[in-house]
Amino acid sequence: MDVNSLVQTVAIYALPVLFAITLHEAAHGYVARHFGDMTAHAQGRISLNPLRHIDLVGTIVVPIVILMLTAKLVGGGLLFGWAKPVPVNYSALRKPRQHMALVAAAGPGANLAMALLWALLLKLSVLVPSNGFSEPMGLMAQAGIFVNLIFIFLNLLPILPLDGGRIVASLLPTRAAWQYSRLEPFGVPLLVLLLVTNVLGFLLEPLVGASDALIRAIVL
Repeated sequence: MDVNSLVQTVAIYALPVLFAITLHEAAHGYVARHFGDMTAHAQGRISLNPLRHIDLVGTIVVPIVILMLTAKLVGGGLLFGWAKPVPVNYSALRKPRQHMALVAAAGPGANLAMALLWALLLKLSVLVPSNGFSEPMGLMAQAGIFVNLIFIFLNLLPILPLDGGRIVASLLPTRAAWQYSRLEPFGVPLLVLLLVTNVLGFLLEPLVGASDALIRAIVL
């Protein structure tokens, strides 16, 4: 990818990625506060300010490197990254096991809402007369759908510390949940291994592709 193409791609993906990360993390903190945990609120992490959630490596460096190595992301490829996790004290929740699942599900839920909003923007870009603004808007909307679908399915993988892992832990019997939680230190190395071996792409791309096609069929 040449410099001009990289700059254009980063410009298209910058807002979708920042919104996807910021609202995903803020949703965790908001739901945790709703159920009694004030940790994220006390640290100022229930915020729509992206600067409070950006991780230099995970939010900026890693996605840009992937963009540099991928000629075309819309319709193919896997954009990977992460933000600073919103702190949640699950023991402070009024019903820790039940509410943990809802706190975890709030992030992917926010991404689903954003994917649908980007889809409406894509519809708008098709309806308005073609001009110098409608085409970039359409490309950004496609990127927004793609990025949020990646966030949904990636975070729902049943691997701790991902949201899917939290949901699984909340559903398991107490002893099994405790044993499952002991696997958390291996979660990130496992994700990296799945990424570099392309197993992650093999798992996620069909789900993202089918969901993207469904959203387009409904909206367009």
